[in-house]
Amino acid sequence: MEELSIEKRVTLLAIAKREEGESLDDVLGMLVDTGMYDKKEAKKVFEELREANYIVGENLSMTGVIEADKAEKEFKQ
Repeated sequence: MEELSIEKRVTLLAIAKREEGESLDDVLGMLVDTGMYDKKEAKKVFEELREANYIVGENLSMTGVIEADKAEKEFKQ
């Protein structure tokens, strides 16, 4: 499995840490507001994560959760 880009790892972590009631669109908007990427790039990242089965429906898959946990540990170092 290839290494995920920083944008994808941050996106997975943001999804994992979202508040109850927040949708994926809310997370996308928040990440765009931070300036990490523009809306077009954000949609592309989300779509790539869906195609790779890190996001299924409105939630992370088990693989997505594992990658989000790894990202959180990495960023805490």
